[in-house]
Amino acid sequence: MIPRLYPAIDLLEGRAVRLLRGERKHYKIYSEDPAAQARQFVEQGASELHLVDLDAAFGGKRQAKLIERIVASVAPALVQVGGGIRTLQAAEETLHAGAGRIILGTAAVEKPALAGDAVEKFGVDRVACGLDIKEGRAATRGWTEARGPAARELAAELAAQGVRWMVVTAVSRDGTLEGFDLALLRAVTQAAPGAHLIASGGAGDLSHLRVLAAAGLHTFAGAIAGTALYEGRFTIREGQAVLEGPC
Repeated sequence: MIPRLYPAIDLLEGRAVRLLRGERKHYKIYSEDPAAQARQFVEQGASELHLVDLDAAFGGKRQAKLIERIVASVAPALVQVGGGIRTLQAAEETLHAGAGRIILGTAAVEKPALAGDAVEKFGVDRVACGLDIKEGRAATRGWTEARGPAARELAAELAAQGVRWMVVTAVSRDGTLEGFDLALLRAVTQAAPGAHLIASGGAGDLSHLRVLAAAGLHTFAGAIAGTALYEGRFTIREGQAVLEGPC
């Protein structure tokens, strides 16, 4: 498997933003037109995108029409979509809107069996689970609560449910540009050695991607980058080349 770089687009009130450490009150607007931003990422070389509906994640209305418009605007690029998807119906609606893969966060933590049901219903490659780790425990409800199990425990349970794709985020590093939490990522791969791991939280420069690519993580599938791309720390093509390693 060739690891992919996933540019992140976080939706809040119709705009593309970035949060700092997952805190809603600390955000920066990067685009008033998320669909245009998505197209720009694809034009710059992205073949996959990471799209999160923060409004829904924080308990508000799902931005279904905006998500559908964004996904349609970048076809055939694969867009994985998360944020507030807490039922099979919501998952199905998101997939029907064109998402290539849905991400279950709160639902996977609170009802791991639902993740297994989603895998069975939609297919193993169309369902990912978000392991959003804050202060050592899985965070839910838009990262506002950190009362879930530890990363190892959650990863093992989700693997037992048949989940193959896991998006692992170190919440304390999200938006900080400080680098990935390799200890967290290794803990997940040890607990779920067959999982396709997408690393998130802390991408700041190409050196962080080099360290990640060289970490020897089993079935490493990619990395998410947001703030670093918006602020020009590296380009999508540069990041992708690092993840792919020497030819």
